[in-house]
Amino acid sequence: MSNPPALANYPHARLLGASPETQTRTIYVSGTSSRRGDGTYAGCTPLSTDPPTFELDCAAQTTAVLGNIDRILRGATAERYGVECVVDATVFLTDMAGDYARMNEAWNAVWPDAGAAPARTCVEVSALPGGGRLCVEIKCVAVVPVVAAG
Repeated sequence: MSNPPALANYPHARLLGASPETQTRTIYVSGTSSRRGDGTYAGCTPLSTDPPTFELDCAAQTTAVLGNIDRILRGATAERYGVECVVDATVFLTDMAGDYARMNEAWNAVWPDAGAAPARTCVEVSALPGGGRLCVEIKCVAVVPVVAAG
């Protein structure tokens, strides 16, 4: 499945040039949501159309976000590297009290060992793009071997 196009003029990710000392490249991944290639959202069930209301599942959205990030990284590295190379992440939640535990469930499924997990900051925001369809967004930085980007 492909990632959806960005909603504005920004890339899914930017690669920083190779570091001769470490033979690595740094990939900065833009804020990523659970939006699918077809424009729908994982973890979002419509409840009403007037006004539009949705039931949001933060664990399902977090799982989808991390899957989208994995696809972005694999696309940037000729399919060689994914979320295992993430070294730093910022998680944005619209309801810290209600969603933090569910987000952590999905996060811990990807990184069950805290020692192998990226450094992370989690903040609450008043809203995310998507018209009420999103409760989580993640931006991150990955470091990959130079050979990954060719």
